[in-house]
Amino acid sequence: MEALILLTLLFGLIFLRMPVPFAMLAASAGFILIETWFGSNPLFAIAGLKVIAQRMTPSLESFPLLAIPLFVLAGNLMNATGISDRIFTFAKALVAHIHGGLAHVNILASIVFSGMSGVATADAAGLGAIEIKAMTKAGFDRAFSAAVTAASSIIGPVIPPSVIMVIYAVLSGESIAKLFLAGILPGLLLGFILMLVIYGLAVTGRVHSPRSPRASFREVTCSAWRALPGLMAPVLLVAGLLTGVATPTELGAIVTVYAILLGLASRELSWMGFVTALRTTVYTIGALVFILACAAPISWIISVLNVPEMLQTGLLAISDNPVVLLLLINLMLLAAGLFLETTAILLIAVPTLLPLVRTIGMDPTQFGVMMIFNLLIGSITPPFGVILFIMMDIAKVSYGALVRAMLPFYVPIVITLILITLVPTITLFVPNLVAGGAP
Repeated sequence: MEALILLTLLFGLIFLRMPVPFAMLAASAGFILIETWFGSNPLFAIAGLKVIAQRMTPSLESFPLLAIPLFVLAGNLMNATGISDRIFTFAKALVAHIHGGLAHVNILASIVFSGMSGVATADAAGLGAIEIKAMTKAGFDRAFSAAVTAASSIIGPVIPPSVIMVIYAVLSGESIAKLFLAGILPGLLLGFILMLVIYGLAVTGRVHSPRSPRASFREVTCSAWRALPGLMAPVLLVAGLLTGVATPTELGAIVTVYAILLGLASRELSWMGFVTALRTTVYTIGALVFILACAAPISWIISVLNVPEMLQTGLLAISDNPVVLLLLINLMLLAAGLFLETTAILLIAVPTLLPLVRTIGMDPTQFGVMMIFNLLIGSITPPFGVILFIMMDIAKVSYGALVRAMLPFYVPIVITLILITLVPTITLFVPNLVAGGAP
């Protein structure tokens, strides 16, 4: 009953259009006041409202969280140095001649750029503007161009570095390096499946997809040489993870310094571009840190109320089959992703669901990749998918046209989610390979 009161307060405030961080704070405060006056648990009366401040500040005292601003800043600096254009040109030289043309280039460029920016919105807004402009200029439909860009943007937080993976690691106690390695194959798998769908749509004539002439060997090598400095950033990151020479936070600092040196060496990073990258990073991190802090009190309340144990008992009463339970969890997360922001769900769902996942024997790293991938789907699904609104603004298309263009991509994305859920090897092969264990 107490958990129901808390959830009613939270979702009621969100339904009234209160921003999610403030809704979490207000729901925590309101619940504590109700419990103080009418509840039977003396802990809430003793703790009082001061527990909110006591929980908010310590929740941010985590060294791994320093990786987040470093990776975000590195991605913004790469955008400021014009690396995005070079990556797109290189991808165009490789795959623009295949049926689907620049749509394949869109996917491949997002895969490469994902090694520099750990935020889906950064991929969508930065590289996405270049991709949509090139596709529409080549004759692609604007809505289809925006849909491909939206679908490919969720590859970014799956392939390392990933801001949301850092948050999951802090909440679950899992290794950031292991999570980063676990995201490599799922991200590549999603890119491959999306390219198969695009190829099928192009071959069957369901979309107009002009192709470019096959690039010559000289064009490929020239574009690769120009893109090489940018391509080295993900190479540095993955090599560092594989060898273990530095922690993910230290690697974030290394990649950031590399991005600055690259900008200075190429003379493409102006002072104004540097300041803009810093300002964008501060805005992004400020909002994210505020959400993290506001989620701490409600996470504490959930723990005190034994919500994880109650949820575990309820789900096990439905079935004790791990496959059925995982499918139920996926459905719950997909439903939540339709209405709530990705980070907010993660902050509530991880402490709630992780005990159940450990009970059924699922590796927490696999569960982390599954949950992150699931929640990212919410960012490209109506009614509140934030990336959809970004794409509408960039491509200048209506919401309805964009959602209709997205429909062919939802099926392969969900299929990828099911594969990640049911086939542990997809996520655990690379981490186990590095650790020397059996995949």
